[in-house]
Amino acid sequence: MAKGNDIPKVAQNKKAYHDYFVLETYEAGIELFGTEVKSIRKGKVNLKDSWCSIENGEIFANGMHISPYEHGNIFNRDPMRVKRLLMHKREINRLFGVTKQQGLTLIPLSVYFVNGRAKLEIGLCKGKKNYDKREDAARRDAKRDIEREMRGRN
Repeated sequence: MAKGNDIPKVAQNKKAYHDYFVLETYEAGIELFGTEVKSIRKGKVNLKDSWCSIENGEIFANGMHISPYEHGNIFNRDPMRVKRLLMHKREINRLFGVTKQQGLTLIPLSVYFVNGRAKLEIGLCKGKKNYDKREDAARRDAKRDIEREMRGRN
């Protein structure tokens, strides 16, 4: 499991935390080609409407946009291509079973580098209803107001 508090993240999917309850997180490697890595290092990645799917015992990231590297050449890849993720087979099989039985989904949460290798944090998520989103927004606003008050008193 990814414990990414101390690792600087290249990109985050903040919309996922608004739309889903994140039950568990996993770390997966991403199968990338040359100029895609350079583009991710520059922060040119968007996870906003991305999701993960499991097909034939392999896990893929769909809808993940990696902008073409501007100093690249004819070998730049399609920005919206489906990227294969690298995980252990037993983790993939467990996730496949959980998503099929319990109606959960796999959502990319963030991209970061560990020892020079691009990693994707995947969340096992359950969708929120509209009233859940309103409650979270109210809680977030109340917390922000309390923090402002505490800063103002110092």
